[in-house]
Amino acid sequence: MRLTLDGFQIEASTEVRQWALTLATILATAIAPLRTSAQFTPFELELARFDAEVAFNVLEDAGGAVSVAVFSGTEVIWTKGYGWADIDGRVAADARTIGRTGSISKSFTAVLMMQLVERGIIELDDRVNDYFPEIEGLVKRPVGAEPITFRMLGSHTAGLVREPELEGAAVGSIYSWEEKVLSSIPTTAYQTKPLTEYSYSNIGFGILGLALSRASGVPFMELIETLIIRPLGMESTTFILDSPELLTRMSVGYSRDRMTGELSAEQATREHFGRGYKVPNGGIYSTVHDLAKLGAALMGEGDVQILSEESRSEMFSPQAPATTYGLGLFLYDSEEGPLLVGHSGSVAGYNAYLAFDPRTKLGVSMFRTTTYNPPVSDLLRQLTRTVSSG
Repeated sequence: MRLTLDGFQIEASTEVRQWALTLATILATAIAPLRTSAQFTPFELELARFDAEVAFNVLEDAGGAVSVAVFSGTEVIWTKGYGWADIDGRVAADARTIGRTGSISKSFTAVLMMQLVERGIIELDDRVNDYFPEIEGLVKRPVGAEPITFRMLGSHTAGLVREPELEGAAVGSIYSWEEKVLSSIPTTAYQTKPLTEYSYSNIGFGILGLALSRASGVPFMELIETLIIRPLGMESTTFILDSPELLTRMSVGYSRDRMTGELSAEQATREHFGRGYKVPNGGIYSTVHDLAKLGAALMGEGDVQILSEESRSEMFSPQAPATTYGLGLFLYDSEEGPLLVGHSGSVAGYNAYLAFDPRTKLGVSMFRTTTYNPPVSDLLRQLTRTVSSG
């Protein structure tokens, strides 16, 4: 492990690590007495504690980077990068570091679905086979199963398995993702009858993305770019890293061997060349700043309204039989705080998180390539408490 002090590299001995832990503890606890002096608000105190904890743990992890943003409505009010976006190149992480969103891409797809509903192109409860007849090729359909609708696919209640059995379904160029979806359908089975249970399905969202494209007559990635990314000014969000500027800000993805503890970027690097059918459900690159823009838009904040209040409310509502999932969004309920809305994402070498409180308009976004997972949801709950009690 290495520490960086004013550009010099030093090996982190046990004594140095203990010093870092002691310093982080002092920073996190010594601020508390200052609350009465008005130097720190309770809100700032929570951020300082989080900052000290994450800084220490990323140092201990020594396995990549963490980027975090806290936003209030359309305003990003705090950001911080920790660790190395590129360990070998000694590129430090910051709020502009690009990562893979993984399943947060599902939230983009669900927003697109609601946009097409608002435009009268589809109805939420339309049968998908009216627009995409190939869905009839799904196998092991239960007797008496009703037709799959857009709502079912967008809420993981269609009864489908998580992944197709097609060999290489998650491998291949992004430009051929539609063909991979079509090839995957005959190897995708029903797990239960539709509307029997919540059953998270990656291939279900792959089918949803292609069906939305068929219904509109416009390629899926073009729809996302035209109706969501551009209107929200998400300049660092894309399906394809097609410029030198974006490539220079792309973080290296790291995976740690559970037996040896060694880091490797091999699988994460390979997946940049394509993940087969996994585009509507996991193909988007972004930054914490851009994810904050999506979060604000989902709360109805800002001059650009990409969805009506009615559509946003539908997305935030549990879709029976699901109790903790709406349309493309998890509903993070807790006895310790308010309902949070958002999604997480995990692919080889990359993890992402976006959540917000529609009541206080506070939210957090995070990317990490570390094994260490920062307590960003706890941070958001603490911040919402300080705002509500203040």
